[in-house]
Amino acid sequence: MNNIVLIGMPASGKSTAGVLLAKKLGYAYIDCDLLLQRQNGCVISELLKNYGADGFIELEEKVNCSVDAETSVISTGGSVVYGEKAMTHLGAIGKIVYLKVGLEELEQRLSGKDLFLRGVVMNGKVHNLAELYSERVPLYEKYADITVDCDNLTLDETVEAIISSLGK
Repeated sequence: MNNIVLIGMPASGKSTAGVLLAKKLGYAYIDCDLLLQRQNGCVISELLKNYGADGFIELEEKVNCSVDAETSVISTGGSVVYGEKAMTHLGAIGKIVYLKVGLEELEQRLSGKDLFLRGVVMNGKVHNLAELYSERVPLYEKYADITVDCDNLTLDETVEAIISSLGK
């Protein structure tokens, strides 16, 4: 399949760059967080509150496993990499592109933001952004077909870097 699947930390640009990438390539756009919210009738932070991290990850995996698309940019939630079945499915239907952002830049992008209200999934062993970063980066690297370093890039530069990395 010729889909592009974007993975990465919260605030790495998956949703924002994903929309622009889809427009530039003439692809459809799918936001898995929005699918999850629509299928469950509430926002991500409420799902986390109601189901906890483990329950949320199960719900998220079901939604990601159900994505059936062609010629689409698919933006995932940052925690998608906790669902092995979802990652296998997404890898089967498209190229997985990891939008890599360093911890220092993420801290700047998320400065003053409430991570819970953003819907950032943190299980019991992770208590802050640095610990979350250390836990997730190896998973993003494991599943990525392509890695795009987004540090110090504007949104337009990020989109161009993705296109270039895909050879489009």
